[in-house]
Amino acid sequence: MDRHEFKQKVIDYAETIGIDDIGFTTAEPFTEFKAKLIDYYKNGYESGFETGTIEERTDPKRSLESAQSIVSIAVGYPNRLRNAPKSKKGERRGIFARASWGMDYHTLLRSRLDKLQAFIQELDPTVECKSMVDTGVLSDREVARRSGLGFIGKNGFVINPKLGTYSYLGEMIVSYPFPADEELLDSCGDCNICVDRCPTGALVGDGQLDSKKCISFLTQTKGFMPVEYRGVIGNRLYGCDTCQQVCPRNRGINTEHHEDIVLEPEILKPELTSLLKISNRDFKETYGHLAGVWRGKKPIQRNAILALAHYKETDAVDLLKDVAESDPRPVIKGTAYWAIGQIEGNQALDYINERYKEETDEDVKKEMLLGIQEAV
Repeated sequence: MDRHEFKQKVIDYAETIGIDDIGFTTAEPFTEFKAKLIDYYKNGYESGFETGTIEERTDPKRSLESAQSIVSIAVGYPNRLRNAPKSKKGERRGIFARASWGMDYHTLLRSRLDKLQAFIQELDPTVECKSMVDTGVLSDREVARRSGLGFIGKNGFVINPKLGTYSYLGEMIVSYPFPADEELLDSCGDCNICVDRCPTGALVGDGQLDSKKCISFLTQTKGFMPVEYRGVIGNRLYGCDTCQQVCPRNRGINTEHHEDIVLEPEILKPELTSLLKISNRDFKETYGHLAGVWRGKKPIQRNAILALAHYKETDAVDLLKDVAESDPRPVIKGTAYWAIGQIEGNQALDYINERYKEETDEDVKKEMLLGIQEAV
């Protein structure tokens, strides 16, 4: 069969295995993206989670020497949580970002890419393939853009005509010369809503992101949350959806047809206090299937404490005191003491001062003082 027939067979098969959109591009170097990456690192915008050198991230043949094409896939995910439990006094709840709803998207996409690879190699056993999902060296978004799956908006997401920004992206480098698709020529135009509404000013224009200011990044760090951002974390346990929620291109879009994306309202919007003393085993059993816990329970617990402070949840003070006095981890202890100060204000002075005399960790002591200084 010729290249076009081969490509159409792959497109038709992709639809049967839960791939919502598929595009094809060449394996030529990403020269324009390379220039952006250089500026990205030069400006100090990187998160530290990036993989590979600039050369590896922009030259597909560094990953597969025989590369001739890249197949990019998109799988839409839901952005509405039906029957979500209400957050109310005494039962305050946190929230995981929508990209973490359901099965870990790395697992979900790899399953589809494995099936797609098997199909391609069944048609032509000589084809070499290498798949990547998020943690690979190539930029999923840049590959998707060049493959015609959408344009990159000012919020840095690929905006797909059918899926909006709510899609998981993955790609497969192949040694077969598939005909390339046309890039989607579209733009945000004068719309600047996402940039204006970003809680921390992390969006710096033209789809660029200062990762270190992004709430999504901040919620995944393991140390103390920088003081200047504690007031804008809200009840977010992992990630941030603000720049997607405000995007006009997402209106009316909600992808719910995938049977392997099962939403669990009680897990995706958990009661905050239930997270503070949860065991490693229970945490893994309850939340281990979510992409949002890849950094472990410590960041989630820290964020839950910040959320209780955000809500001024007086009913949680006794539990916070228990955590502050018994947890061996300075970040959790210190954040708990800080939260007590934020919630109780002047009423916390005697308690904090008394506990301060017994505390030996300098970082924890700083948090104790910071909590009451900010509150009074």
